[in-house]
Amino acid sequence: MDLTREQEELLKQVAAENERKAEQSKKKDRTRQMGDVVKAMSKRGFKQSGKVCWRLGLTVDGSIVNTLISDGVKWNHEDGLEAATVMLMRGLAYTIGRHAEWLPEYNKVAEWLADNQGKGLLCVGACGRGKTVITRDVLPLAFREVIRVRLNDGDLGHPVYNYFKATEIKSRWKEIEDCKIVCIDDIGTENQIEYGRKEDWFGKLVDLCNDRDKLLIGSTNLTMHQMFGGTDDEPDDPNDPDSPTHKVTYPQRYDERTYSRLFGNTVRVWFEGEDMRMKQ
Repeated sequence: MDLTREQEELLKQVAAENERKAEQSKKKDRTRQMGDVVKAMSKRGFKQSGKVCWRLGLTVDGSIVNTLISDGVKWNHEDGLEAATVMLMRGLAYTIGRHAEWLPEYNKVAEWLADNQGKGLLCVGACGRGKTVITRDVLPLAFREVIRVRLNDGDLGHPVYNYFKATEIKSRWKEIEDCKIVCIDDIGTENQIEYGRKEDWFGKLVDLCNDRDKLLIGSTNLTMHQMFGGTDDEPDDPNDPDSPTHKVTYPQRYDERTYSRLFGNTVRVWFEGEDMRMKQ
């Protein structure tokens, strides 16, 4: 049976409407599936937009207070930096005692402590400059005494901060999974060879922190070339081009994925200069 032009147009309109309804139904199914995925991931410990963020400030009487970013309170960077500097100075004096000394790199740590912008901290460089003291001793004091964070569920309270040596990553993996803020000291000392096979536990930890919005705080004596490979073009001493590490080519210890995620989720502070322990 031949159809009139009007009937053909009507059939096309009906077919287009059926296709549109079918596409809408698919979208609803996909949305429902995504909701199920989010619920399943939440049960496994994943957080949606659960980054650990804070900003420090000062009250009218000069005492230090934490201002939550989500509260929409007007924040002053100078006050935050002053509060962070005071916290670091108090922590260093309490931990080290009369030998405590403020080093130039601590200014960068104070900037991060004033407003972490959802990122962790990676202290890189020379021995005896206070990297471990800051990450192991001073920052836990700051978190316990002042810093509070609002997590994804809206609860306000102490974040879970735990300290681990790099050599303990594998043996204490369950504890690491349960932490919201993970501190790893002496990155690069972990054993990478087990039963003749390379096991990159630090790379796994970086992936875990990235996927579950954990805050990673760490320290290492390794240079970036020693961690990720390449030729060291900078001598230890600019006046001595024959220094031991100048022009040395290092193998790649961690892969590009670890490099990208580590740099994307942390603020790096370079610790350079003489070993302060040698002056005591």
